Amino acid sequence: MSDLSPLTWWRRFLALPNDSLSKTLGVALLVALVAATAVSVTAISLKPRQQAHVEAAREAKLAAMVATLPGLADILRETGAETLEAVLVDLQTGQIAIDTDPAGYDYLAAQSDAAQGMALVAADDGAGIGMRPDLAPVYLLRGADGLALVVLPVYGKGYQSTIRAYLALRGDLRTIAGLSIYEQGETPGLGSRITDPGWMGLWAGKTAMDAGGAVTITVVRGAGADASQVDGITGATRSSTGVANLVRFWLGPLGFGPFLARLQAGEF
Repeated sequence: MSDLSPLTWWRRFLALPNDSLSKTLGVALLVALVAATAVSVTAISLKPRQQAHVEAAREAKLAAMVATLPGLADILRETGAETLEAVLVDLQTGQIAIDTDPAGYDYLAAQSDAAQGMALVAADDGAGIGMRPDLAPVYLLRGADGLALVVLPVYGKGYQSTIRAYLALRGDLRTIAGLSIYEQGETPGLGSRITDPGWMGLWAGKTAMDAGGAVTITVVRGAGADASQVDGITGATRSSTGVANLVRFWLGPLGFGPFLARLQAGEF
């Protein structure tokens, strides 16, 4: 029976010549097993810490995003809100998608993946995006008195580029809290003026939708005459109109409209 003991086999293995193929392969296998075990143990033991780092990075990213929106510091002080909640929204139904982790969802990739979206006919495609993803992230900020802010990532076609922005609505879901355009490739010195803080600041306080949920916000030539009109940019009509079009699309029925209606009804 001693010949079958592990210790006997181990001694025989060690006694093999160092240039033996069996010994070389055996040592390689042992090293691989030890390394794999060490990696597995390390991964398991560090998983809580890694998850904490991921959560901290996400919170930092959300905080940085909010900081780019004009006038939001005042809103945060008014509401006493402290943290943002990220959710994924099914744009078709307006429901929160609970089966997909917002942290792992690649919204940018989904925008060009036909398997993750629906094609838009020209008559419905106010933003000029061609295809709308099925899911989109939304960021909810709640204060002591309930919902304080909703931040929507929006995008659409400008004069010669895709414009990407964050649109923030106050808790009434009708008033724009801020608009921050963070990516564009419009004509330098002309269309690129849509990123001027002064122009983006004009959106804050404007009425995006009426009491019935119809989208009313628009950009007009010259000075806006009412609370739903934003002054256009002289010499950059197509770019500023492009911003208005993408905002209107994403607030509408094919964008975040169904979700905002459910949120207004107190479902979430």
